[in-house]
Amino acid sequence: MAKKKIRIRAKMKGDVTEVKALMSHPMETGLRKNKKTGEKIPAHFIREVTCEHKGKKVMVASWGVAVSKNPYLSFKFKGAGKGESITISWTDNKGESATADTKIG
Repeated sequence: MAKKKIRIRAKMKGDVTEVKALMSHPMETGLRKNKKTGEKIPAHFIREVTCEHKGKKVMVASWGVAVSKNPYLSFKFKGAGKGESITISWTDNKGESATADTKIG
């Protein structure tokens, strides 16, 4: 895979932090065929996405082949403050991973 990238935005709305993330990943099911060779393209998908705040996991998602290419994720949690940092990371079925962090605005 060429790029392993996560773009994150996190904003406070009252006492709730809203997190939005866009992840670059091909998310192959293993069912599509290469048009030139006719062979199946091997499965390649994100298995787990986690978000950490102050060393604690605030969100864990288990994904599979049914998630689209370059997935978008949005969620909310309580207990954070402006200027604090959050980290999002993913791991896929081939052992590849990506991590990114941002400050809460």
